[in-house]
Amino acid sequence: MKIYGTMKYLILIISILFVSCGETEKERISRLINEWSGKEIMFPGNLYFVSLNKDTTYLPKSEYTIVTYVDSMGCTSCKLKLMEWRRLITQLDSAKNTSVLFFLHPKDKNEIFHALRRDNFIYPVCIDEQDNFNNLNKLPVDERFQTFLLDKDNKVVAIGNPVQNPKVKELYLNIISGNQAPKQEVKTQTTVMYNNTVVDLGKFDWHHEQKATFTLTNTGNLPLVITDVITSCGCTTVEYDKEPIRPSSKVELKVQYKADHPEHFDKAITVYCNAETSPIKLRIVGSAE
Repeated sequence: MKIYGTMKYLILIISILFVSCGETEKERISRLINEWSGKEIMFPGNLYFVSLNKDTTYLPKSEYTIVTYVDSMGCTSCKLKLMEWRRLITQLDSAKNTSVLFFLHPKDKNEIFHALRRDNFIYPVCIDEQDNFNNLNKLPVDERFQTFLLDKDNKVVAIGNPVQNPKVKELYLNIISGNQAPKQEVKTQTTVMYNNTVVDLGKFDWHHEQKATFTLTNTGNLPLVITDVITSCGCTTVEYDKEPIRPSSKVELKVQYKADHPEHFDKAITVYCNAETSPIKLRIVGSAE
């Protein structure tokens, strides 16, 4: 009953996130969640975890385990979002009942080690070159659903990536802390106007940090509250005023991009707020040469 209730709540969250999608998309996500609800996650034998501190073969046993998988498609270090995971792990440390396991199937191990050093990520990760974890469990293709919250028997309690979606993060933390799922809040939505959704940084020397600014204007009658800003890559950071924005007032999202290597890039910035159009999708593009 506990698992059923939790997954039912997650279906509600995802239906909210995909309110603009067609019924077919909603049904696909619902089927995916129902399929994985209560399913036992299997772990390959002879696991070996590496970290900046020390390597280990130990698989921790906790009341809850968050297990996340990153495949070899695209920029692996971008999808890792190690800074966000560091913040979440710090929150989880106070509960002392949750472990986090990373299974990475990279094209280039050096890329992983560079990302670990860059973000000073001291927690163990499993570099699964043979993709054994994925092959054993036949994970969903959709990377949004390649992260799971497991109980002490390694059965799926919830699914979704908490560092990519604040609502999933809220759900995970409520389950781990033993709190009831939060009640659905009365809608206090406002409207937002933004100067642009894409900033083209053009061509530049990849050694030089680049900056861009997006401006959001609260055009509604209620305060605008930004609950989270998530970037698609650790090379992109955003600073903004955390205070509520009054009607007719503006807030600037100051974006910094530092390339790890020469590349043509298209980085996403997702703004979660109480606007009717939330989440707001922004992008920076360019060519670091």
